[in-house]
Amino acid sequence: MAGGFPQLRCARCRTGSNLVPVPRASRPDPRPTADAVLEALARSPVPVDKRRLVKQLGLKGDGRRALNHLLRDMARDGRIAFVGEGRIVRAGARSSGDSIPFEIVGTDVEDGTMLAKALEWTGPSPLARLRVAQGHPVPAVGAHGIGKFEFVDGEWVATLVRLAERVAERVVGRIEKAGTGWRLSPTDRRVKTEFAIDADGIGEAQPGELVLAEVQPQRRLGLPRAKVVERIGRLGDPRSASLIAIHAQGIPTVFPEGALAQAQRARPAPVGEREDLRGLPIVTIDGADARDFDDAVMAEPDGDPANPGGWKLIVAIADVAWYVRPGDALDRSAYERGNSCYFPDRVVPMLPERLSNDLCSLRPDEDRPTLAVHIVIDKSGTKRSHRFARAVIRSAQRFTYERIQAIADGHEKAPGWIMEKVVGPLYGAYKALLAARLARGALDIDVEERKVELGADGKVAKIAPRARIDSHRLIEEFMILANVCAAETLERKRLPCMYRVHEPPAADRVEALREILDGLGLRLARGAAMRPHDFVRVLDWAKGAPHHHLVNQMVLRSQSLAVYSPTNQGHFGLSLARYAHFTSPIRRYADLLVHRGLISADSLGEGGLMQAGPVPDFVDAGDHISATERRAVAAERDAMARYIAAYLEDRQGAVFPARISGVQKFGLFITLDEIGADGLVPVRSLPHDYYHFDERRHVLSGSRNGKVYTLGQAVEVRLREVDALTGSLSFELMETGAARPPRGSFRRGRHKR
Repeated sequence: MAGGFPQLRCARCRTGSNLVPVPRASRPDPRPTADAVLEALARSPVPVDKRRLVKQLGLKGDGRRALNHLLRDMARDGRIAFVGEGRIVRAGARSSGDSIPFEIVGTDVEDGTMLAKALEWTGPSPLARLRVAQGHPVPAVGAHGIGKFEFVDGEWVATLVRLAERVAERVVGRIEKAGTGWRLSPTDRRVKTEFAIDADGIGEAQPGELVLAEVQPQRRLGLPRAKVVERIGRLGDPRSASLIAIHAQGIPTVFPEGALAQAQRARPAPVGEREDLRGLPIVTIDGADARDFDDAVMAEPDGDPANPGGWKLIVAIADVAWYVRPGDALDRSAYERGNSCYFPDRVVPMLPERLSNDLCSLRPDEDRPTLAVHIVIDKSGTKRSHRFARAVIRSAQRFTYERIQAIADGHEKAPGWIMEKVVGPLYGAYKALLAARLARGALDIDVEERKVELGADGKVAKIAPRARIDSHRLIEEFMILANVCAAETLERKRLPCMYRVHEPPAADRVEALREILDGLGLRLARGAAMRPHDFVRVLDWAKGAPHHHLVNQMVLRSQSLAVYSPTNQGHFGLSLARYAHFTSPIRRYADLLVHRGLISADSLGEGGLMQAGPVPDFVDAGDHISATERRAVAAERDAMARYIAAYLEDRQGAVFPARISGVQKFGLFITLDEIGADGLVPVRSLPHDYYHFDERRHVLSGSRNGKVYTLGQAVEVRLREVDALTGSLSFELMETGAARPPRGSFRRGRHKR
């Protein structure tokens, strides 16, 4: 004994030692605890393997062995889980590489891929592009399943593992007789398999008809099976294009009986204490084919000497919140639909026609209840003040965009009061607002839109560019300003607001755009944070160039998708700090929520957000209406593609001028100059050669023949095939379409090797 401590011996040499031991209470315990393991896993953003966990916990010797037993016990108790290659996560935590539940919430508006929202995720649920292998039916919006989520090239990708059996998947297709049974060919080009239908599953459908079928549980062998649940019509019928799109996207078309009954019982809103604006020259300006008029406008010079050259504006919006109250039958139906869907031959409205085309529509010479915002701007277009009021208006005139523009340009004569009280002030205020837009550097992407014009027989008579004139921009600027006022009011009153959020583009998309622009001789500024005016400068440089429309399309594709959210993150494209949709409550549920918030914020009477119990969950509502918006856009694009295919069906073999709008290793995407139709030139149809795909420069080049195909290149193509069932087009290049490779290209180096 020395100094009261027992003599210690070295474990290796067994010799005595007078080392002083550390008291037991202060020694590090070599045995890890469950709490320490869970805390270490919580600190890691990714699953960890055992080696990394040992290092984080500072374990050695016996501690390592104890960890093995502890991890087995924790896995058995369900506190942790082992994932691929021995990685460890907390139970309930999810990460890249996991197979987890998901829900289909919509489709990407650019390429049509399904968008899957991850469920049971720690933190914000990622939105991923869904990969569906051949043999799997493409899920409908709202379907659930299991997928492997991975972070690839700057975005989440989910690979479908299986669909949940409790969700009946549906597919639209054409049926034909096949032996003793039936065969269904899907209309969706992404579904690469046919379906077998038994005789007892065909119902009254006839050969060649388009049907909606429900996918049945998969058998071990053979084609997947389906059962007809609804007949749609025949391919080629005037109504088939939009009906296919509507059914494929699962868009509701029949209103519940309760909603219809409530709409029929509705009566015009009483004037009551509403502000009377019926004597003012308020007008509506809409498209020639518009049926629901939910916004009306007016402007007049501001007589305030302190605001020389300024303007006073009124934007009056249909008071849908008076008729549709939180939680009632109309509200539940409107929430389910989320928005109206527009097709060349029909509209699938958010509200029954009794409201959308009658009581809520701001028809001329009829008293209509509105929620109006009074706005004062200065001569530079900067807002000085605004206030909201419940009002009654009487639209003085219904203008189309073309007519009011013709009056403004002097091409059409109109009564003096229209020019003095309506057209002159509106365009004067518009010029001020346009100056403000240019000053803040908002994006103005010029993407050419096409309009389908149908003949008396319902078939496509013409496909023409949709003109974009100053009257369109006038209404846009008035609506944008009103939307800003709505967001500012709700934010100031600290009430829930359904913001329209447009985040800055992702860095990888910006870099991809930069490489494309480099190949076109355009320069996109580099920086840690992109600003709208960086893109505006590129768009200005491209004006008048042959690839003007291509550059605008590429800039648009690089942008983030705008969504609805109760969390304000600004609107990048408009260069606005806060923005909320307020001006279209007849056709957008988000606007109805904003109306209810404004009614509560300024104590404007019945139908407010706070008057029907607890405030709804704006997070879930934002996700839902963002998904229904994507669903509507996908359906409208799908219908447009089918109308174009029907229009071109009897022109197979014709030659068209076109441009290369996309380059991939499997072929070239083509856009026709004449009607904007998109199609594919498969690489197998190019002159026989080995083609190298330069992904960075978006170039496809032949290794022997010297032919080079680049993004934006002008070509001539022959229409090879029109698939009316899927709405897809296939082209082949004319020999004059290929360019010679530039000096030092891949072709020269490969030939030398």
